[in-house]
Amino acid sequence: MNSYSLIVIGGGPAGLFCAARVAAAGKTVLLLEKMPGCGKKLLITGAGQCNFTHEGEISSFLDKYGGNGKFLRPCLMEFSNSDLIGFFAERGLPAASDESGKVFPASRKAGDVLSLLLSECRNHGVEIRSREPVRDAEVVDTGYQVRTDHGVFRSAALAIATGGSSYPGTGSTGDGYAFAKKLGHTITPPAPALAPVYGKDYQFSSLAGISFPAASFSQFRNGKKLRQSSGDLLFTHTGLSGPGILHLSRYLEPGDVLKISFIPGTDPVHLKKRLTEWISENGTRPVKSFLTENSLPSRFAAMLLELSGIPSGQTGAHLQKSSRDCLVATIAGYPFPVSRLAGFDEAMVTRGGVALSEIHPRTMESRIIPQLYCIGEVLDIDGDTGGYNLQAAFSTAMAAGRDIASR
Repeated sequence: MNSYSLIVIGGGPAGLFCAARVAAAGKTVLLLEKMPGCGKKLLITGAGQCNFTHEGEISSFLDKYGGNGKFLRPCLMEFSNSDLIGFFAERGLPAASDESGKVFPASRKAGDVLSLLLSECRNHGVEIRSREPVRDAEVVDTGYQVRTDHGVFRSAALAIATGGSSYPGTGSTGDGYAFAKKLGHTITPPAPALAPVYGKDYQFSSLAGISFPAASFSQFRNGKKLRQSSGDLLFTHTGLSGPGILHLSRYLEPGDVLKISFIPGTDPVHLKKRLTEWISENGTRPVKSFLTENSLPSRFAAMLLELSGIPSGQTGAHLQKSSRDCLVATIAGYPFPVSRLAGFDEAMVTRGGVALSEIHPRTMESRIIPQLYCIGEVLDIDGDTGGYNLQAAFSTAMAAGRDIASR
């Protein structure tokens, strides 16, 4: 029976990074990956370009995790975005940012990030066994015993880095939740996050590809307003997407109603005033001109008129009050009943996972069992789009790696 200082279950970015850090300290490390190769999900992040973190002060990251930024604060501060960028740059992989602040490898190739992580593991002697799914993990006198179809392995420490349940075709099928639960941990029910949203009788299929910067969203449940947010909105062939919707999706449930304002910073009261003033000055012009002058795409403006029952060539002077009120309500408070959220096959990440109250935030060690560590997406953490989830994966992996290496 082979024994190691650490066994890592899962060969994604968190697992590889943690394994390499511990092995660099002279510890023996075994990494078990069920897929034919490591990092399958990493290879598709950022459309294959691997947006691995974001620009800005690391303190600005704390509100990007749906209320769990406080838990992540210690590990983010100890291993920040600048530290991660520096780590890659020191090993020959410089970074580059886009206009939105997303940070990528300068090559824009996710494969380069994966290659570097694998090289780190090889250089420090990590034993990687692919095509070797873990069947069982249990506590024994000497630490942990892990069983696969090919053998039984023991270690002083165990790190669960299996990811969540999103994109199951890459190997992220929620295996780690079962391991953690068997070892005594509470699992917050997993659900899709950063997911497109679908509604009944969707009316915008013909406008797929049209986007709205800084649209506003009001979420209602059983007639009660729950939250207000804003962000980019994208029409798809089947529903709503874009960063604003993806971020909001972590809070949505079927039956909720979104009221959408398509013009940034506009509510019905102010929009009605603006439209009334515009009509008084431009009464002979078509109402559609008001919409396009407020940055609404022409095809969408035409549909708004149709939804409001207004003829396409209707001038402002001939717009009845009822039609004006209907148009204002459609632009600044369009009701979108949520019928469902996309499933795990479309969601970028998973919300839910190992309960954070049972994990030490500085080390990622279990509060229940010594030298059991949970890192990356297996934790109940889901960040916004833009590199925040990979940053959390690397930061939690570093926190665990440092603690294991120090023992």
